[in-house]
Amino acid sequence: MPIRSDPAPAAIAPGARGNDALDQADHPASEVLRFGPDQPLRLDSGRQIDHLQIAYQTYGTLNADRSNAILICHALTGDQHVASRHPVTGKPGWWSDMVGSGKPIDTDRYFVICSNVVGSCMGTTGPASTNPATGEPYGLDLPVITIRDMVRAQVKLIDHFGIETLFSVAGGSMGGMQVLQWASTYPERVFSALPIAAGAKHSSQNIAFHEVGRQAVMADPEWRGGRYFREGTSPKKGLAVARMAAHITYLSDDALHRKFGRNLQDRDKPTFGFDADFQIESYLRHQGMTFVDRFDANSYLYLTRAMDYFDLAADFDGRLANAFKGTRTRFCVVSFTSDWLFPTVESKAVVRALNAAAASVSFVEIETDRGHDAFLLDEPELFATIRGFLSSAAHARGIV
Repeated sequence: MPIRSDPAPAAIAPGARGNDALDQADHPASEVLRFGPDQPLRLDSGRQIDHLQIAYQTYGTLNADRSNAILICHALTGDQHVASRHPVTGKPGWWSDMVGSGKPIDTDRYFVICSNVVGSCMGTTGPASTNPATGEPYGLDLPVITIRDMVRAQVKLIDHFGIETLFSVAGGSMGGMQVLQWASTYPERVFSALPIAAGAKHSSQNIAFHEVGRQAVMADPEWRGGRYFREGTSPKKGLAVARMAAHITYLSDDALHRKFGRNLQDRDKPTFGFDADFQIESYLRHQGMTFVDRFDANSYLYLTRAMDYFDLAADFDGRLANAFKGTRTRFCVVSFTSDWLFPTVESKAVVRALNAAAASVSFVEIETDRGHDAFLLDEPELFATIRGFLSSAAHARGIV
């Protein structure tokens, strides 16, 4: 019997915490799968989560032989609302140009699943979730999470659907890390893989940027050692600064110059003060303040740390090719010319490792000045690449 799924309602009534973004941690506006202590999520840290909750969205129809499922993995500040309206911001899904009827990831053909990752704040167990043992948010009592832990949780979700092998796993940035982890750890369960704007490890430069963001959050006096929920505060200023710093890395110098240059913001001359004289200053402040309305500060700490720990070759004596040894998964690796957060050289390292492992791999470098965020934007070459790769893989798997 085919499984049909459509977007869940895009809003819920405010809960006991009186904040839509925080309400989502326990009562998300999406489907939820819960596991009791008899099915714990065992973590790389040696600890476990005994009451795991996974929030997810699905789109399209799972066919009779369950061969057309695509798992989409979201990036650092993304969520399960890949193609449905966000319940807090009201904005369209973060990849709604890519996923939908007739779109490159065509929900008339494929069954699309996207779950919120462990450690986040939109309904999957994270630091903002209520700890059943205390009745209060986990805060920093939640064990540290890794990319592999995120994938382990996703495996539980895929098993719930009775899917033996995913037709494809796709994602960009932190999502691309998850794609590579899936393909390495569960190669027999991944028919095709689309890692976009990602690398097989986090660079020292990227770790450094993340540390700046974490320190901004933890330096906010309202952070209260991560206990801000129980103390009725919120480190919004620190989180906003973290978002501002990170957002710069998502863009390119050319894109910033094209959009803002040195243009002043609603004035003809400088104020000779510290207001937002320049348009770019106003833009970053806006990005920071809107972000804090939909994201949890502790989740930002947990997810950036998960990315920092990611090093796929570390479990294979530093030889990345061994991470893919014997794989039969089909790969399409995508990078962008102006992405300096995950530059093309990192994607090429993955491609070389896949070639050394005798894997089936294609590689596309897309020319754009939009930087790392290009994978989220209207990039026709990216759309054509993904549509073509999936169509070819679908033909090979017999998906009509």
